[in-house]
Amino acid sequence: MRRSRNIKIVATLGPASNDYEMISALFEAGADVFRLNMSHGEHSEIAERHAIIRKVEKDYGRPIAILADLQGPKLRCGVFANDKEMLEDGQRFRFDLEDKKGDATRVTLPHPEIFAALKPGKTLLVNDGKIRAVVESCGADFADCKIIAGGEISNRKGVNVPDVVLPLAALSEKDRRDLEFVCELGVDWLALSFVQRPEDVTEARMLTKGRAAILSKIEKPAAVESFEEILEASDGIMVARGDLGVELPVQAVPPIQKRLIRRCRSVAKPVIVATQMLESMIESPMPTRAEVSDVATAIYEGADAVMLSAESAAGSFPVEAVQTMNNVAIEVESDPNYREVIEASRIFTRHTVADGIVHAARELAETSGVKAICSFTHSGTTTALVSRERPRVPIVGLTPFRKTARRLCLHWGVNCAVTGEVDRFKMAVVSAARTVREMDLATHDDQIVVTAGVPFNQPGTTNILRVAPCEERLIFDNEPG
Repeated sequence: MRRSRNIKIVATLGPASNDYEMISALFEAGADVFRLNMSHGEHSEIAERHAIIRKVEKDYGRPIAILADLQGPKLRCGVFANDKEMLEDGQRFRFDLEDKKGDATRVTLPHPEIFAALKPGKTLLVNDGKIRAVVESCGADFADCKIIAGGEISNRKGVNVPDVVLPLAALSEKDRRDLEFVCELGVDWLALSFVQRPEDVTEARMLTKGRAAILSKIEKPAAVESFEEILEASDGIMVARGDLGVELPVQAVPPIQKRLIRRCRSVAKPVIVATQMLESMIESPMPTRAEVSDVATAIYEGADAVMLSAESAAGSFPVEAVQTMNNVAIEVESDPNYREVIEASRIFTRHTVADGIVHAARELAETSGVKAICSFTHSGTTTALVSRERPRVPIVGLTPFRKTARRLCLHWGVNCAVTGEVDRFKMAVVSAARTVREMDLATHDDQIVVTAGVPFNQPGTTNILRVAPCEERLIFDNEPG
């Protein structure tokens, strides 16, 4: 199965998509990566979904990436004697550490680290920002606030602190247990929630020990401010617009999204645009026009992937949601303006031999009628560089490692294939020619570009490029000596 578009689709699994029939239907509809949300489900359920994905992968004969999304520390208020209260604009309200039920004047906030970081003038947001409170005075165990946007507050609603860096680790004890579990299970990508600083990523990398690539979720103002350092420490990025839109003015999110996508593209690291992309399809078989435009915008900006959350995990129309996203992608990428936008925003980075090789590969492919760019890779780095070029022809990532092939499923335009080890460039070309013919990307009469590193089987040695025929006899006939 070869997709008719380059951007990848990430589908979250959940109660609406937890059996073989549905997961295979989502894959057929266009899902390239499956997300396991560690905020929901026991380890036994996560393991079962993981096993089903691997069965789908085996049955369809195509690598599939699995992304495990850690919950991160959740900040919530306590409970109320009446289960809920109505807070009015202008009234005073206290958050404290007292272990008793709340009322119309106060509630427990069982997070001393919040009080340690608060100062007068800072903001507390409750229930996804529906309630806004400004701190007037505070201490080690309390914060007296003025409500500037009132509303209903009820048991265990989420609390955001947008304008301070909280002394909280990105990994809670639950996250550490979940991380070890999914790494042993064999997931390909690990998404970190609540990232505020590059040290959060470094800590997770030490714990993963190379078993999974690390994707940092940008959902805090502090993460936006430290983005360059976080990007350098990460293998990929998710623009998590939900909390980002709560903690920052909503009008600030689109420019941030655009800027983060461009930076990720410039360093050849995949970037996912997530949250509320087709939100109405949780309950409706049709999206809104605004949602379609939102998905299209991410595609025009050159994102590597777009993501479905509750739409595919708990909605009534999971397959339709994936099909819609797939159809929007095909339509946008067939628009002549799409190529103009993508090429106008291409970042020219030429620091290494590999940079020069992939740039030359794209130029050759687009000026000489070559049908595909085939990249042999061990770590996936060279294929990621080819993906950064956003070429007009298909990209084929060839690797002897299934783990590398799976991770590459998240990169724009990459068709992944697991091959045997090769020790001569001639055999690499033969393997590439066979693979593109099997994928129906080229015929015996066509030519392909092949990149590889000599000597073989050493990561980071990409240093050779060849335009080759897809006819194996011609490959051998044209080989010197």
